[in-house]
Amino acid sequence: MNDTNTILRVNHLSTCFKTDRGVVTAVDDVSFEVERGETLGIVGESGCGKTVTSKSIMRLLPEQISFLKPESEVLFGGVNLAFAPEKHMRTVRGNKIAMIFQEPMTSLNPVFTVGWQIDEALKYHTTLDRGGRNKRAIEMLELVEIPNPVERIDEYPHQLSGGMRQRVMIAIALCCEPDVLIADEPTTALDVTIQAQILRLMNDLKDRLGTAIILITHDLGVVAQVCDRVMVMYAGRAIEEAEVVELFHRPQHPYTKALLESIPKSGRREHGRRLPTIDGMVPSLFDLPVGCRFQDRCGFRDQLCIDQEPVLTTDPEHRVRCHHPLNSPASSDPVDGV
Repeated sequence: MNDTNTILRVNHLSTCFKTDRGVVTAVDDVSFEVERGETLGIVGESGCGKTVTSKSIMRLLPEQISFLKPESEVLFGGVNLAFAPEKHMRTVRGNKIAMIFQEPMTSLNPVFTVGWQIDEALKYHTTLDRGGRNKRAIEMLELVEIPNPVERIDEYPHQLSGGMRQRVMIAIALCCEPDVLIADEPTTALDVTIQAQILRLMNDLKDRLGTAIILITHDLGVVAQVCDRVMVMYAGRAIEEAEVVELFHRPQHPYTKALLESIPKSGRREHGRRLPTIDGMVPSLFDLPVGCRFQDRCGFRDQLCIDQEPVLTTDPEHRVRCHHPLNSPASSDPVDGV
């Protein structure tokens, strides 16, 4: 990765929560980088640590119940955001790093108009006067392809469709032209047609504004469409990272290979056969195995996997956390369209 082009660098990020059963580490020693104009996908099953990673970067987790381990680094603009003063974080959130949340109806304020909510971000982070902010808000609604933006700006969230609300969230996130946009499952609650429109819109905006995107999702089909690189997480750990085409064609971790095999393949008719599934359950973070965290669900497990946790390899082109990385031709069956 080109260091001069790196906009965000996360090193050894570890996020812990205080619970009635003791302290649990939800994100464990995760490291990655994002370049300008790049889309990084973070994928994995529910509970693997994707959203906690994004909220840790933004420092959005309540300090009463969570904390970052001292070795955690979130390097942006020459500052370690992991332990930066809250005053500095307020200048970064929504301005230099913005976030699109999963469900717009719980993120948008139902008692304020769409225009007021865009104006709030502009008022805090720009020097525009009221007229300039109103003009900018209309321009942002046009940018995210909302019809009749002059009328829509005075409407409330409940008056908009799900797809429209998500576009408003994108408009709010992009109104200050951030360097990094974090999108946490932005298409989960949308139908397939609207989902495709939102993904196309995010790609178009990235190309137009040069914004780096971190896309958090469980949908590998979405990753195949819009991402440049992908990081796979499991039980709080990053277990594989590579360019999207490389990972889809040559997965090296058994978990990644199993995820890819569970995707329905268009044009392949297999009457009477169920889609492959991954047997077993993700281990509890309160009771993690000594060795590999995927061992109980892995068909390649041996004594080394049971006794010793693998480390993430340092190959910058394809990192994997596995004692027995897969390299056989059988693992190189690509996903349709990739």
